[in-house]
Amino acid sequence: MNTSREPPAQIKALDRSDKLAAKRDEFLLPANTIYLNGNSLGPLTRRAQQCVQEAVQLQWGEDLIASWNKHAWIDLPFIAAEKIAKLIGAEPKQLVCCDSVSINLLKLLACCLQMQPSRQLVLSQTDNFPTDLYVAQGLESLLGSARCELKTVAEDELVGALDEDVAALFLSDVNFRSSDRHDIERLTAQAKEKGILVIWDLSHSAGVLPLHLDAWNVDFAVGCGYKYLNGGPGAPAFIYANEKHHAALTQPIQGWMGHIEPFAFDPAYRRGLGMAQFLVGTGPILSLSALNGALDTFAAVAICDVHSKTLALSELFRGLMSQDEYFSSFKLESRSDSARRGAHLAYSHEQAYSICRALNETGVVVDFRSPDIIRFGFSPLFLRYEDVWLAVQALREIVSEKTYLAHRFSRKLKVT
Repeated sequence: MNTSREPPAQIKALDRSDKLAAKRDEFLLPANTIYLNGNSLGPLTRRAQQCVQEAVQLQWGEDLIASWNKHAWIDLPFIAAEKIAKLIGAEPKQLVCCDSVSINLLKLLACCLQMQPSRQLVLSQTDNFPTDLYVAQGLESLLGSARCELKTVAEDELVGALDEDVAALFLSDVNFRSSDRHDIERLTAQAKEKGILVIWDLSHSAGVLPLHLDAWNVDFAVGCGYKYLNGGPGAPAFIYANEKHHAALTQPIQGWMGHIEPFAFDPAYRRGLGMAQFLVGTGPILSLSALNGALDTFAAVAICDVHSKTLALSELFRGLMSQDEYFSSFKLESRSDSARRGAHLAYSHEQAYSICRALNETGVVVDFRSPDIIRFGFSPLFLRYEDVWLAVQALREIVSEKTYLAHRFSRKLKVT
């Protein structure tokens, strides 16, 4: 990447006045790289690295099995969850970190169906994140359509599809392709009018958008730990269950850590209290340590400030793109109304994959989503306004010189 370009004075002024600027130093960012892919995998933080090193060298390496008590390994799912609770507007006793989003969604969908025995429909959006739909399809296959039937509709048909046959509505707050955002409070309230339980996937929201789950009377939520929370590849997910439902829950994956007395080794399962009942097997301590450390980056940070900078970064990018004739072949697929979108922008282009590969080669890291979308993510804790400006200059150079037409950029990689 050509880092010799000099940003204009107004861009430098934005960075000088940025109240979150110091947070950048808490990340270990590679040189000559502008990372616009924090919406897919957050970068390594210094604190996460430190926590993993301590967990490996001191705790596992020296204290061995004693670390379950001495270093509170047994409590890590709740320690990390307490930090996430502050970011999503929830009381800590309603969260736990465990497993993956898919596994946690399976637990919650099954809970909802058992809580609504006279209803069989689970409703979602046709272009919801595919894995979320796969989970519901798998549950339908297991239980049979008489007990679980997945129904999907377009976004503008959701409200009309809410009726007394629907047991659960499950949606992603932010669309993974377009970045379009739902009105969680409104949709939750409309579903409740029909007696429907609601599950929100916050994977593209937590840590970057203001959320108020308790105030919005949300029933359930899931979210991953490796995007804006920077917990590392494959980081544990989190699960939220409103306290009012705890006594009525029966989740189907019954494992020893979800037992009320795991070390009694009782042959009969007795579910744990509160959120402990969502635990299953032994927690991935190294991954939990990384996530727990990464979450310290949010200490003393107001999520409203995080969101404000997110909007400012994305609006700067959008403005620069719209003002340059070289980008006339790019179509913005995200809403222009910044209040109704998440923290990434999606642009379609017939050569999206090749452009994405060419841009990544310059050191500007973005990602591609089938069939023709380039996603530009704006993680405000480490990105500068200068980074956004430089990224647009790099993209302009690729487009103007048509370097993306080189054959090597059209070869599909296993992971896009």
